Amino acid sequence: MLFSDWVKLAAENRFRCHPFRLGLVGTVTQATVFNSALKWASQTLYRRRVAETQLIDDPVFIVGHWRSGTTYLHELMSCDDRFASPTSYQCFAANHFLLSERIVPKFLWFLMPSKRPMDNVKFGWNVPQEDEFALCSMGVPSPYLRMAFPNEPNRYLDYLDLADIPSEELDAWKAAFLDFLKALTLHTGKRLILKSPTHTARIGLLSQMFPRAKFLHIVRDPLAVYPSTIRLWKVLDEAQSLQIPNHEGLEQYVLDAFQRMYGSFEQGREQLQPGQIYDLHYEQLVEDPVRELRKAYEHLKLNDFDSVTPKLEAFAGRKREYRTNRYQLSPNSEQKILQNWGDFATRYGYTTQDR
Repeated sequence: MLFSDWVKLAAENRFRCHPFRLGLVGTVTQATVFNSALKWASQTLYRRRVAETQLIDDPVFIVGHWRSGTTYLHELMSCDDRFASPTSYQCFAANHFLLSERIVPKFLWFLMPSKRPMDNVKFGWNVPQEDEFALCSMGVPSPYLRMAFPNEPNRYLDYLDLADIPSEELDAWKAAFLDFLKALTLHTGKRLILKSPTHTARIGLLSQMFPRAKFLHIVRDPLAVYPSTIRLWKVLDEAQSLQIPNHEGLEQYVLDAFQRMYGSFEQGREQLQPGQIYDLHYEQLVEDPVRELRKAYEHLKLNDFDSVTPKLEAFAGRKREYRTNRYQLSPNSEQKILQNWGDFATRYGYTTQDR
């Protein structure tokens, strides 16, 4: 994030930072000044080359609600080195990674934990990352900005599906997103695989921007997704917030965001050709990732699958011992989830009688 974007975000939330988080406020401020200076230098060197860069092909998008297995699917797809995915550093330093990537991560290695706090998945500067963080870094409004001031009224949910965004703001979103993808293409020279749960609500818009795009859509039992998502936001709020989170309204936020996401998803899906999108179930993917990805590659007509099979088998073998968090839901909680997300549960085979 740039310094001007940081000041704007803080002002929108009336600078309501908790005294215990002033150290983090200072760190963020210093980082945004650093980013602003490096952006100017990077723009001086790379602006024309980025503008002239063309994507190798339209991206492959991995979509699905948070905690549905998008990260695991992203890791599997990253085994295919004919594609490229943005790394954590490229997303968090989206304004200047072309200039700074060779040097800065070596000095700031200690800032990145080795595991994600919500699920112990491997983390670091060089692991595949959500491009939504790149948009945040570039000053583009995003639902993720709620993490900075979670106790304030939510101003950012409209940026989940972008349906009610003024045209000039939507044009700015498109331009920033495309600039980031061009910078990645300039850096990697490969077709991109992008993963962000937020894109689930945007597939209609993305298919207009990228008519040849492919979509890998992963779903998971909503009775597992709901408590895991609650935990996700609580952990991220505790780690990233400039306030002491009270988590008021969080459960309703998760329910509402899911419904908004999948209302937009199902509407946008109607704009796609059948060969553009493929549904995977998390439970089946974990059971046999090679089998499930082979079917996805064949349906979407991606690269030859046999050449990547050995890498996939090796990666899946290393992941075989990983265990997801388990949650015990009360009958009332189960009923509330299925009442709110019942259409999704029925459409994707997670009805009560199937349990």
